[in-house]
Amino acid sequence: MKVGIVGMPNAGKSTLFNALTEGGAQTGDYPFTTIEPNVAVAEVPDERLDALVATLDSSKITPATIYFHDIAGLVKGASEGEGLGNKFLASIRETDAICHVVRAHDDSGVPHPDGSVHPLRDIETIETELVLSDYEQTERRLERVIKQARSGDAEAIAERDWLEKVRDALAEGRPVRSVPAPDGAPDAERQLQALTSKPMLYVANVDEGDSEVPADLAALAAKHGAVAIALSARIEGELAELDNEEAAEMRESYGVEGESGLTRLVKAAYDLLGLITFFTAGEQTEAVARSLPRGGTALDAAGTIHSDIQDGFIKAEVIDFSELVELKTYAAARDRGLLRIEGREYTVRDGDVITIKV
Repeated sequence: MKVGIVGMPNAGKSTLFNALTEGGAQTGDYPFTTIEPNVAVAEVPDERLDALVATLDSSKITPATIYFHDIAGLVKGASEGEGLGNKFLASIRETDAICHVVRAHDDSGVPHPDGSVHPLRDIETIETELVLSDYEQTERRLERVIKQARSGDAEAIAERDWLEKVRDALAEGRPVRSVPAPDGAPDAERQLQALTSKPMLYVANVDEGDSEVPADLAALAAKHGAVAIALSARIEGELAELDNEEAAEMRESYGVEGESGLTRLVKAAYDLLGLITFFTAGEQTEAVARSLPRGGTALDAAGTIHSDIQDGFIKAEVIDFSELVELKTYAAARDRGLLRIEGREYTVRDGDVITIKV
């Protein structure tokens, strides 16, 4: 799964990217430091995987991952090419969700492109450009689909009708996600690749010691069904260079308690994408955490392992990770009747440990 990190220039995107993924992205206090998107893989922290490894004496551990793309700062007029905007907007279309970094700190040493710090104004600037870009994309797609619909093709007609509603919504400043997908054209959303159909995660880049999302930003996120968290990109950058003990001491000195910024951001992105985690783990072999869209089946889970395993699927042995950790071995779980046999239509639950039989 890919998450695009976007925001105004100097909002702290690349600093956050470096801190959370150790991706080595170039940073600087001037616009357009990032030109080509930087990409890095972040591991999804999961204490359940650690417990399975300890229980089964696994020889190797492989956590679930999310790809983060650090996309250059957007400015007013990006949809018309300002600041290389068209190139940057195209990069966002390739992602599954958007992480919008919003400056909410008052460090005078970092200039703001508009001369003052105003989180809601910055959000409006970025999201206006996303809407304008989607409007142009919709008109281009609609022009092609109208021609197809003239032949009487039912799917083309359904897509045309949906695109007209989408165009009207965008003209009013509403995102594509506000228009329900058409039942008669299941591929319409994928064909459009709308920026404003993607789930949104707001990250308030706050002053050191702050841990709360600004009230007005939190209210905006709630209104639009988005998620919002707060962290200091600068502090997270410093913490990333320390070992766990030193990082814990530094967080305490700054009054930043609880989970790290990495953990909170990755968990928020994971939830935003509608993902769950299941595990494949053998005794004294590899333990792997795997991502699956919520509602996915055992057959879908097999496909995340390998297409050959999906093709040869016969059955799945399933147990909740907590039961396996408690009983220590598969043999004990089987004796207790807790190792269930499920078919290909079984809906996988978060925390399931699954062995696919082919």
